[in-house]
Amino acid sequence: MNNLVSIITPSYNSEKFIKQCIESVIAQTYINWEILIVDDCSRDDSCLVIEKIATHEERIKYFLLDENIGAAEARNVAIRQAKGKYIAFLDSDDLWEPQKLEKQISFMQKEDIAFSFSTYQPISEDGSKLDSIIHAPKIVAYSSYLKNTIIGCLTVVIDREKTGDFEMPNIRSSHDMALWLLIMRRGFDAYGLDENLARYRIVLTSNTASKWHSAKDVWKVFRKIEKLSFFYSSWCFLNYVFNALVKRI
Repeated sequence: MNNLVSIITPSYNSEKFIKQCIESVIAQTYINWEILIVDDCSRDDSCLVIEKIATHEERIKYFLLDENIGAAEARNVAIRQAKGKYIAFLDSDDLWEPQKLEKQISFMQKEDIAFSFSTYQPISEDGSKLDSIIHAPKIVAYSSYLKNTIIGCLTVVIDREKTGDFEMPNIRSSHDMALWLLIMRRGFDAYGLDENLARYRIVLTSNTASKWHSAKDVWKVFRKIEKLSFFYSSWCFLNYVFNALVKRI
């Protein structure tokens, strides 16, 4: 796989942001990448924007779905087609800093790490940086991640030669959380690089903006996927909510 990074990008009605997202990938100082964009049956002109850029950039792999299957399965379509040693995640409304891949791949290779993430900064819908910065701790293990929201999907890179193949559980939201827990159950802790390498756009119409649906899916992860007891799930859930609130202060 030759240190190729496969970037997984689901897209749904992303006409407004997808160009900036792709441009932040093209601007990477680490050039050995491919980006696999799966359009989940968008109703806007996302496909036209993506196709126009893809005609000038062969590292863009574009898949147009015939029916809407949701973000988790759209990501899985891309993961199945990915050729890279490394799998990275970037949603269509988010952005990377130019040295994101270079610094993170170097960090993983130097420390012999299978699963890494980084610090990131939320931005408003219009792209303005917000005051809060979500700092990455040095290490997150399974038991601590059950109670936290600290790993930003847009910052994760996984060496699948070390972890083995994987897919995201098919739930509405929190499928990334479920995948991180799966990787951790295989014996791989997540290691944080405390450098601000990505920008997370807060869009009011996104899945995570629906707090009720997100909360239900976190509970589903605890009970249905991780098969935790009711009491331990309740304890983890209370901590999860508390840490989510702290992160937003």
